[in-house]
Amino acid sequence: MLLTAFYRLVDIYSWLIVAAAVLSWFSTAEGVVEDIRGALLTLTEPYVGLFRRFVPPLGGVDFSPVLAILVLEVILRLMQRILI
Repeated sequence: MLLTAFYRLVDIYSWLIVAAAVLSWFSTAEGVVEDIRGALLTLTEPYVGLFRRFVPPLGGVDFSPVLAILVLEVILRLMQRILI
């Protein structure tokens, strides 16, 4: 049960990272979109920023969100193996 809750939290957080990455592709907008983008960055940037230090953008594309999600998935898989 605890593992299921953790899995759901990781899944939701991964989607928040994806949403923040997608919204970063668009120029700064006014209003609600910018508010959503700011909220997503507030939630995801502390974690994704850790990887940004190690993975420089390649050709203008930031791959740190991909690495951040991969690390979350690896941690989740390790927890599954340990706890099951």
